[in-house]
Amino acid sequence: MKVVIQRVTSAKVTVGESLVSSIGRGLCVLVGISRDDTQKDIDYIVRKILNVRYFEDETGKRWSRCVKDKKFEILCVSQFTLCHKLKGNKLDFHCAMAPTESEAFYNKLLEYLKKSYEPDLIKDGKFGEYMQVDIVNDGPVTIHLESPSSQDSDSSQALDASYKPTENSDGN
Repeated sequence: MKVVIQRVTSAKVTVGESLVSSIGRGLCVLVGISRDDTQKDIDYIVRKILNVRYFEDETGKRWSRCVKDKKFEILCVSQFTLCHKLKGNKLDFHCAMAPTESEAFYNKLLEYLKKSYEPDLIKDGKFGEYMQVDIVNDGPVTIHLESPSSQDSDSSQALDASYKPTENSDGN
């Protein structure tokens, strides 16, 4: 599973002229589901969405609070194009989970996210629809994550375990 997480001051999803969902400050999460993803991938991605420290604390110290600490909203949007391969200049999506399976899998991700956080703070787009996603990126902060099965799990776990932000880490 691949996700792109954007820290936002606001975000909304529309289909045509109809507003589907909107949030204030929080995270907009674009979700790409690979054909080999399992519950283990959901567990990993949900844990990272909820616990990575994207936000400042009350004193302004950067990278010290997660979305749960701040009680901010999360807007999830399914985006199969994250699971692309390039064949020359042509996009190939054979690694993406089939639409019929991925809708159930995406809904399972949303359920687990709601169960692990506050259900009223989790919003989403409209699966399988042509959507317009409007965000106001805060920072800008954009994080790309892949679950261990989407990459070499040994190197991802080593990187994950070894990263510790320094006291003066401000992202610049």
